[in-house]
Amino acid sequence: MGFDVKVNAEKCTGCEECVDICPVEVFEMVDDKSTPENADECLGCESCVETCPEDAITVEEN
Repeated sequence: MGFDVKVNAEKCTGCEECVDICPVEVFEMVDDKSTPENADECLGCESCVETCPEDAITVEEN
């Protein structure tokens, strides 16, 4: 079982909060936006969802 991690690029302001809080480095900054480059590493803790000030991140079981 894994997790589907999505970032709404229209909402993302590039604050890097998710990059800083993720314990397994799922996110990388690409063109000043957060991108789940390593989504297969996601633990499903949703720290990124909770910390995102713009509500731009979703994490769902797949």
